Amino acid sequence: MSRRALALPADVADAQALTQAAERFEAEIGPIDIWVNCAMVTVLAPVAETTPEEFSRVTEVTYLGTVHGTRTALALMRPRDRGLILQVGSALAYRSIPLQSAYCAAKSAIVGFTDSLRSELIHEGSNVQLTVVHLPAVNTPQFDWARNKMGRRPQPVPPIFDPEKVAEQIVRAARRPAREYWLGFPAAKAILSYELAPWLGDRLLSKQGYDGQLTAEAEDPTRADNLFDTVPGAFSARGRFADRSTSRRPLLISPAMRQGVALLAVCGALAATFALGAFLF
Repeated sequence: MSRRALALPADVADAQALTQAAERFEAEIGPIDIWVNCAMVTVLAPVAETTPEEFSRVTEVTYLGTVHGTRTALALMRPRDRGLILQVGSALAYRSIPLQSAYCAAKSAIVGFTDSLRSELIHEGSNVQLTVVHLPAVNTPQFDWARNKMGRRPQPVPPIFDPEKVAEQIVRAARRPAREYWLGFPAAKAILSYELAPWLGDRLLSKQGYDGQLTAEAEDPTRADNLFDTVPGAFSARGRFADRSTSRRPLLISPAMRQGVALLAVCGALAATFALGAFLF
């Protein structure tokens, strides 16, 4: 079976640009059945060193880009009373980490926005579906594109997954939509640790959250970033961490599977609590 693709570059922070792209897609390819919101930008810096303009831009792309994309898809799907909108979320929507406050806040906002919309669609009896897939660390070029003020090159917090394997599971989630999926045990552990013992996560991240996101390599202060414009050059889906990423497919954890995962997380949290208590006291 042949497949057709249509590349339509647009700034997701521009609602009108997304509308025009969607209209052109439907005119040339056909009705949109699945819409995936995935665009993001981030800044690695403490809150005090992140400017108002940087906070605004991360919010406009990562959060409002999802809002604009969702509204564009809804305008096409609601009259047909069918379709799926999938939000690519992050474990950081629940368990925020230091140095990425703008990004964590934007991902949290996506969850709140999507939950509100879900209730509205249920109220009106719509058959348009929503699902959110929260990701773990992925080996993408974002760590060479992100604005970084830390003086050392950034890295994803391991374990790191190949983007192709993550994409496969996102496709699976789109074919079997549920309210929310967690992708991989690292994402589940981060979310559940916050729900079970947020204070413990605060303490651990205050000690591990800085070095965990930074390599020992010095950052090039002249390199371009993609916060306000695209980075020139040709890129693949993979970043520079192929030697550290795993080719195995992360488990797609559905709502039905969470009870077992939660039990494992409780045991892990209790063990970590005793370990931290011994370390602190």
